[in-house]
Amino acid sequence: MDEVTARIERVAEDLRVIQQELNLAAMQTPSDPEDEPVSVDALETLKSALDQMRHFLWFYCQIISQESDLREKLRQALRQGADEETETASAMDRLERAANHAFSRYRLNGKKPN
Repeated sequence: MDEVTARIERVAEDLRVIQQELNLAAMQTPSDPEDEPVSVDALETLKSALDQMRHFLWFYCQIISQESDLREKLRQALRQGADEETETASAMDRLERAANHAFSRYRLNGKKPN
């Protein structure tokens, strides 16, 4: 788990740096639209990944703060989602599907995020 913690810290720092760079770029008005520092497609990809992660993290934090039977339901949902995966799916696709599956099951229990 130390490896995951270290990766989380690196990603968090990278996101802070990206935010600072985008903030600086937003304050500078380019005269030519082709001088934009980042493509719209790249920004949309980042936004989508962050939105998915935000939902998953909300759900994960709810689960780890709840009773153990709820944690077991999450594990089962994640295992079931992993069993349905194909070997060709990327790690990000597998994470997204598992999170969406678990999130959907959680919402079916009458709970939803803020």
